Amino acid sequence: MKKYLCILILSLFTLSLKAKIRLPNILSSNMVLQQQSTTKLWGWATAAERVKVTTSWDNKTIETRADGNATWKVDIQTPKAGGPYTITLQGENKIILENILIGEVWVCCGQSNMEYDYNRGITMVKEDFDKISKLNIRFFNVPRTTSKTPQDDCDGNWTACDSNTLKSFSAVGYYFGKYLNQDLNVPIGLISSNWGGTPAEVWTPENLVESNTILKDAATKNEPTPWFPITPGYAYNAMIAPIANYNIQGVIWYQGESNTKAPASYAELIDTMINAWRKAWNKEFPFYYVQIAPFKYEKYNIGALVREAQTKNLSIKNSGMIIISDLVNDTLHIHPPNKKSVGLRLANLALGETYGIKKGVYKSPLLKSFKVNGSNIIIDFDNAETGLMFTGEKPKEIFIAGADRIFFPAMIKIKGEKIIVSNKAVKTPVAVRYQFSNSGIGNLFSKAGLPVGPFRTDDWEVDTSKVK
Repeated sequence: MKKYLCILILSLFTLSLKAKIRLPNILSSNMVLQQQSTTKLWGWATAAERVKVTTSWDNKTIETRADGNATWKVDIQTPKAGGPYTITLQGENKIILENILIGEVWVCCGQSNMEYDYNRGITMVKEDFDKISKLNIRFFNVPRTTSKTPQDDCDGNWTACDSNTLKSFSAVGYYFGKYLNQDLNVPIGLISSNWGGTPAEVWTPENLVESNTILKDAATKNEPTPWFPITPGYAYNAMIAPIANYNIQGVIWYQGESNTKAPASYAELIDTMINAWRKAWNKEFPFYYVQIAPFKYEKYNIGALVREAQTKNLSIKNSGMIIISDLVNDTLHIHPPNKKSVGLRLANLALGETYGIKKGVYKSPLLKSFKVNGSNIIIDFDNAETGLMFTGEKPKEIFIAGADRIFFPAMIKIKGEKIIVSNKAVKTPVAVRYQFSNSGIGNLFSKAGLPVGPFRTDDWEVDTSKVK
């Protein structure tokens, strides 16, 4: 009798140790799933435990079993945008995810300019507090945290956008989502994963930085601080890896100010980071980013070199960049407060490139080619179909030089998509630079109202040792 009693007690004890179905926090009630896609649901359970997943939009049930590592995963097919729906998960326990929307999902990532919200001083979002009920946006905030190894979960939960939750959400991300919601008329899910001050190395897997001599050397220039990590991979492991199973439409990115210590490697670093993220998601998603704004950095031209690197990153497939030099009214302030226009320009870029909805001109003119013609240099631009103009009485921040590399302020004549640049002091010109400095703000625009991107036609070595 004692023998059978012991067996019964042991059996009950064993049953009590069975793991319940558990989900990562990114899979929760109120979430937005990417529409018309194959989407993963995953989690943990007792090894070999049967898990049933039922989706209310089609009433289909998918069955799987947890593997020997006590993990499970299923693929579900999502319908066109809509909702709310439920997802029921049944194993030893039952989980019902409620109020689920189907729509468009974007990750908003970067440093403080992406992170800044109402609570950090972006008070302009207050204008929308009484209108938010008309929007259909959900937020997920990934908390600041680090890890030496890739993690499979992070804290956080999905919440509806309202006057309370908006106060602690990325203002750029919110405005981006707002304009997508209005123009696409579908639910928008925004995942905010940001950390002010972080160099891009921390968002890139450590092995990719350490195995690249150029990137590894550049990473050593990031000085330790009490406010943010600098170790390669640490933010990626804790703030990107846990959400990489979650299907998304794309990423918006605002970062670069903290990589001015090694601008020569920035283009390669971002290329490496984007490829790593796309590999983690197994998807070549669009990656749209903000060129850093004019600011008075301590050393000469380091901001200009990062902006130049960001322009080079446009060679990455399915990428895009917005320019915001005209949105800066104080170059001593590294956080330009006009996040509304930043979000709008990112949204217009996404609408045009990802969704095929072209709301006027959404790309800034960029250097296409140049040629020397006597005492003039003729510059031709991409994205200048509407023509060019400059504001004010004379052009600003455009310079011309001869072989002696001495730059003089230039005059320009505009002819359609081209400008003719000259200065009487430069009889045989060789190079032109526009807005190629830390804090210079030019006044050359497309007639559609978008600023011309900073550029230089030379590849001369830039001395960054000088103090501003």
